[in-house]
Amino acid sequence: MASETAEQPAVWRRLLAESGPSGASGVDAAAALVRRRSPRFVLLVARGTSDHAALYAKYLAEITLGLPAGLVSPSTFTAYGARPDLRDVLMIAVSQSGGSPDLLRTLEVAKAGGALTVSVTNNARSALATTADAHVDVLAGPERAVAATKSYTAQLLALYLLLGGAPAAAAPLPDLGAGVLDRDAEVAALATRYRFAERMITTGRGYSYPTAREAALKLMETAYVSAQAFSGADLLHGPLALVEPRVPVLAVVSAGPGGEAFRPVLDALAERRADVLTVGSAAVSTAGGAGIRLPETSDALAPLLEILPLQLLARHVAVDRGGDPDAPRGLRKVTETL
Repeated sequence: MASETAEQPAVWRRLLAESGPSGASGVDAAAALVRRRSPRFVLLVARGTSDHAALYAKYLAEITLGLPAGLVSPSTFTAYGARPDLRDVLMIAVSQSGGSPDLLRTLEVAKAGGALTVSVTNNARSALATTADAHVDVLAGPERAVAATKSYTAQLLALYLLLGGAPAAAAPLPDLGAGVLDRDAEVAALATRYRFAERMITTGRGYSYPTAREAALKLMETAYVSAQAFSGADLLHGPLALVEPRVPVLAVVSAGPGGEAFRPVLDALAERRADVLTVGSAAVSTAGGAGIRLPETSDALAPLLEILPLQLLARHVAVDRGGDPDAPRGLRKVTETL
C-alpha cells in the first residue's frame, strides 16, 4: 500500500501524457464520441472505491457539463431484471478490474436499451472494457494492495478528462501530489491520536464529499475503524447527534464553493467540542483539532490531492493498531458481485 500510494504522481504524469488523440488511455477518443452523441443524461455504475470515483463524476457531469446525472443500483438490472429505455443516455461504468459480473450485466442491458456506454478501468483486456462502446484505460499499472490507492486517483483524473476537464489545468498535479506525499511524517504523527478510536466520522461537501467517503472506506478496510461518511449538509440533518469529543471527525474542506458551504458544519462541530482534523486547501485548525493544509487547485481537481493524506493516515492508523493494511481480514483484491 505504501509503495502504490507513492506511485500516484507518476501515474498522473503517464495518464496526462497519454490523454491526447493517439494516447494509450483512449480518453480523447471516448470524449469525442460522447460529444458526437450529445447525451441528455448521465448514469454511472460502480462498486466500492470505484463508486466514490463515480460520485465524483456525478458532480463533474452536473457542474461542468450541465447534464443531470445519477448513480445506478446494479440490482435494478440484475436481480430485478429492469430494462429501461436508455436512449440519449450516457452510461459510464467505473471499475478497477473490469471483472465484476453485476457491472458487466448492467452495461450490457444499458447498451441494449440504447445507451452510449463507456468503461473506465485499469484493465484494457477486461470484459467491461471490451463490451463498452468506448474504453478509458486509467494506466495505473498493476495494483496488488487490497486497498486501492493509485487506481482510485487515476480514475478521478480519467473521469475529469473524459467529462470536459482541461489537461493543461491538471498539469501541475503530479508535482503538487509529490509534495503532499512528502509530508508522510507529519501525517504519521497525527495518526497516533487515532490509535484507539473505535468510531470516526468523515465529512465534506461538493467535490470533497466523495473524498470523505473514500477516506471512511480506507479506515474501515485497513484499520478496522467503524467510520461513517456524511455529506456536510446531511450531517446537520440528524447524524450530528453522534458527534462527541470521543468520536473524531475528519473534515475535508476545499477552497471552492463546497468548502464555503461547509463553514456552518465546522461551526456546529466546534460548538460540540468535537475532535476535528481538517484536510484540504482551506483546512484550518478548529477547536480541539488540527489541520493539514493542501495546495490550492481548482475545485474539480482538489479531490486528487485531498485523498492523499487520508490514504497515508489510514495506513499509519492500521500499522499503529498492529494490523497489516496489505492483508485486510476477509477481503480480496477483486470482489465479484451479482
